[in-house]
This record gives sequence, C-alpha cells and structure tokens, in this order.
Amino acid sequence: MPEFIDAHGIAIVYDVHPAETSPRGVVQLLHGVGEHAGRYAATIASLVAEGYTVYADDHRGHGRTGMKQHGDAAKLGRLGKGGHRAAVAALWQFTELIRAENPGLPLILLGHSWGSFLAQILLNDHPDAYDAVILSGSALRMPGSLNAGDLNAPWKAKDAMGTEWLSSDLAVGKDFVDDPLTTITPLARLFGPIEGLRIFGRPRKDLGRDIPILLMVGREDTVGGPRSVHKLANEYRTRSGLVDVTTLVYPGARHEIFNEVMQDRVRGDLLAWLDQRFPARD
Repeated sequence: MPEFIDAHGIAIVYDVHPAETSPRGVVQLLHGVGEHAGRYAATIASLVAEGYTVYADDHRGHGRTGMKQHGDAAKLGRLGKGGHRAAVAALWQFTELIRAENPGLPLILLGHSWGSFLAQILLNDHPDAYDAVILSGSALRMPGSLNAGDLNAPWKAKDAMGTEWLSSDLAVGKDFVDDPLTTITPLARLFGPIEGLRIFGRPRKDLGRDIPILLMVGREDTVGGPRSVHKLANEYRTRSGLVDVTTLVYPGARHEIFNEVMQDRVRGDLLAWLDQRFPARD
C-alpha cells in the first residue's frame, strides 16, 4: 500500500482506485473521526465505475496510519505530534501529491463528518486547489450548530450499542464496533479540549471563485442535521460568494448516509450532481 511521510515523520497510508474508463476527474476522499477509508468501499466503487479515480487516505492516528503510528489499537483516533493542524497539513500534502499525479484533471474533495470539517478548512486555505466540494454529515463549525454532546441520545435504551446514531441499519453500528481499525471513543476525548477547538470556524469570506458545493445530510443526523447544514449553505452563499450550492436532505437517514438503507439513492444523487458538472470524456 502506498504511503507518504508528513512533516512530523508520520507515514500516511493511502489507496488509489483508478477509474474504470478514461478519467473525467479525481476524488480525494476524507473519512470521519474514529474510522478509516476502508469503510467507503461501495461509494468508491460507484465513483470508479463512473470514471473517477479515487484517492483515500487513513488520516493521522486513524486506521492503518494509526496502527503504524501508535502500534496499539487502544490509541486509534489520537492525532499525535502536531495535533489537528498537522492532520490538516498532511491532507494538503496529499492534495499536492494527487495534483502532481493527475495534471489537468478536475479535483473533487469529498469529506464525511470530521472529514467534511477538514474539507471546509482546506477549502478556506486553498480555494484554488479544488474544483468541487462534497460534504456529507457536515455542519456549520460553530458552537450551537455542532453537537458536542451525546450523539446517540435519541436512541438511549438498555440494549443500545451506542452507535445507533450512525445509521438506521443497525448492522452498520455493529460492524463499526467490531471493526479492529475503528474506535467509538468520542472526538472530544480523542483530541482533547485545545485540539478540539481547532475544528471550529466559518467559511472564508469571498473565496474568489465559484466552486460547486454539494451538502448531503440525513434528517435524523445528530452531528449537525439539516438546520446546521442549511446555515452552512447560507454562509457559503453570503460570506464566500458561491452561487452553485446544493443541499440534499434524506428523510429517515441518520449520520452515515452512504451506509444508510437508501444508500443507492444517495450515491445516485452524488453521481448525478457530479455528472452535470464534470461530463464524461469521449
């Protein structure tokens, strides 16, 4: 498996999934906290089949990167030296690697949950680097719009696994618990208060170019939910000056819309949105 070394000497493990046809674009996929890129196999396969090459890393402290970094599954999710800023810097380094290997192709940033917050930060810092941004399970990164409490609160029960908030398909939560490369430790405990605060922020004022943005969220998502995502969309329009901003809300869906019972529809909507903006090459 390929890897690159970040500024602090951490080996970041990643995968490249080449497009099945002449590539029309490249997707950089950013997973969420406590998980890893391997949980996105079905979504990656659908993108590859439609002509997108997908690059997906296991972020600082996570998945295969985390195991190489810490050597202990009990420490998965902990970012290590340099903290959140180093995690963001490593993803920008990954972007530069992807750009170098795919000159001339559009680059699409696809982030889920914490990955969507990282994507928001990267877009603020490097608006010229990305040709489209897709945020799943996201939120406006401000107190009151981002849930810092118990994400599983609506599903409290004696027999609750604690992962019901992920998907209405409870097998998804069970698989998460059973996965040796995930952790259910909450973000606040993994990162600590100082590094956790680095997640907060707003879309940058006047990005200087119109970048298409797609926001996808389950109506029952407890991380931010539709209300927070609509606020985020409004900020991209009013603060950042973006015109092409789309919000899709999925009734009955919880946080992981790509692992929901209607996941085929979600992926279909994603591909249709991309198809309108990045037509297939002859």
